[in-house]
Amino acid sequence: MQNTMHVEIWSDVLCPFCYIGKRRFETALAEFPQRESITVTWKSFQLDPHAKAGEHPSYAQMLATKKGLHPQQAVQMLAGVTAMARESGLEYHFERAVVANSYDAHRFSHLALKHGLQDAAEEALFAAHFTSGKDIADRETLTKLGSAIGLDENEVLGVLESNEFAAEVQADVREAAEIGVQGVPFFLFNRRYAVSGAQESTVFLDVLTQSFAEWEQEQVPTELQTVNGQVCTPEGECV
Repeated sequence: MQNTMHVEIWSDVLCPFCYIGKRRFETALAEFPQRESITVTWKSFQLDPHAKAGEHPSYAQMLATKKGLHPQQAVQMLAGVTAMARESGLEYHFERAVVANSYDAHRFSHLALKHGLQDAAEEALFAAHFTSGKDIADRETLTKLGSAIGLDENEVLGVLESNEFAAEVQADVREAAEIGVQGVPFFLFNRRYAVSGAQESTVFLDVLTQSFAEWEQEQVPTELQTVNGQVCTPEGECV
């Protein structure tokens, strides 16, 4: 029997909607009466696994390049996302956000999961990237973030200087492809219900309620119905 229902979230720290989705999901979870019976696990997803340091000087430039937009159009789009984030109590500063490769940040998240600190790690990564303008691919930055949430600095640095948790990141990416994840954030409830995108908190609450009711029903033991016939027992009796 499971003790908690699982919610898995595929995300990338470079995705502005993932941080908004996190906050909206948290709002729903705070209103959910059985929130203590929910376990949340963050899964890795890379929007640009081939991103290189310094490839794009700014988010606006990256957006303009990838979508073929005029730079001012890109700035206006980001202003809309900033306003959307503000509605969820988040402060975005795209003008100082560093476009980076998120691979090491995902490995950092898996290390935090090992120590029961994954949600704190995800929060720290998002805030560092979108609010403080930190380079989440920089090892010194990640080491300091790890220390701030309770991880050992030497262990964080050891992971970053090795290939540790690479297999876990790749497993998450493969699993996302297998279940049809085409974009993030992507929320999977009890492996039965999925929510794609930074939906309103009411949507998350509805899905939490429905999926938990079904999960809870599955936890109720069913009485074994036995049809009796002639048997032999270990004591040597055959009746």
